[in-house]
Amino acid sequence: MASAQLSATPREGTGKGAARTLRAQGRIPGVIYGHGREPLSLAIDTRELEKLLSRISAESTVIELSFDGGTAKTLIREIQRHPFKRQILHVDFQELVAGEKVTVRLPIVLNGIPEGVRVDGGILDQTMRELEVEVDPSNIPSHVEVDVLSLRIGDSIHVGDLKLPEGVEVVGEMDSSVCVVSAPRAVIETVAPAEGEEAVSEEPEVIGRKKEEDEEEAEEK
Repeated sequence: MASAQLSATPREGTGKGAARTLRAQGRIPGVIYGHGREPLSLAIDTRELEKLLSRISAESTVIELSFDGGTAKTLIREIQRHPFKRQILHVDFQELVAGEKVTVRLPIVLNGIPEGVRVDGGILDQTMRELEVEVDPSNIPSHVEVDVLSLRIGDSIHVGDLKLPEGVEVVGEMDSSVCVVSAPRAVIETVAPAEGEEAVSEEPEVIGRKKEEDEEEAEEK
């Protein structure tokens, strides 16, 4: 299970004005939601959060959030960013409860070079990058590994073929494609005419045109 730590402080002001003031001070507004507690407004240091997000998978990493003298295990549920500047505007955390499953998206990692690529020159196409699953918060895998070594051209792997850790349940269609090995794509080359040679016209010959022209010339004579 991937985990990380982050500190925060409770905040009182809410609304757009308070949020703008907070961001100007180098902090980001956030909220933690959870069972048995009222939503709590927080403030997180901007640099600390950006540094954390640069090295984790936000959707599947358990964040041990420290605030108000205590800690809570959480998942990041939403990150709001500015549409152009991409700066973080707001972040939502969900407090985790042991024994109660949560839905997360796990990165899919392909291991090995398929036989169809090494031997036959095929192309490996990964059609799914993340897998949505339900799992206990204490048992969240960091990723899903898929062995592709034995795949030949035309072979594929679907969600139902994946070997997942015990307690991890797939959310979605089991027949969805994860990856496929395709035949190599043909390369079409245009050959330029050699010097002194005339380019061959690509215009199709119209059968009967010459005969019609000869008949017209004969009638004029």
